[in-house]
Amino acid sequence: MQFQSQLAREQFEKYVLEVANVTLEKGGTVSHLDTYQLLPPTDDWKFPKYPNKTAILPPGVDLVDELKKFIRANEPLLREPDCWLGTWINPQTHCFYLDIATSVSDLDEAKKIALETGIREGRKIVALHNSERNEIVYL
Repeated sequence: MQFQSQLAREQFEKYVLEVANVTLEKGGTVSHLDTYQLLPPTDDWKFPKYPNKTAILPPGVDLVDELKKFIRANEPLLREPDCWLGTWINPQTHCFYLDIATSVSDLDEAKKIALETGIREGRKIVALHNSERNEIVYL
């Protein structure tokens, strides 16, 4: 990422640290790179828009460093209007997932799109998440 000022760099560093902390505390988060805002829980189904870009990292990695690498590598996609930085700790494997997340309101439609996207991108989407209901639907 290119920073216009030291203040911009500091804001980015604070944002990444907050994303990492919330991920570790709550098991995941969704945030917007343009505003550095974590999104409140919403009643929709989030999943990777570009599953071939998803980073799956083992427990114990330096999450802050990995978030910075992921953001740098995927910045243009993360700035698309319907995309967010999604983080998730898979409760079954304890691996970290870093995604370019999108969402769909209807669960059946979300499943259909996620399955089609996984086939098109060549990488299966593992799960859909509804943050307001605190539900995970595995595919």
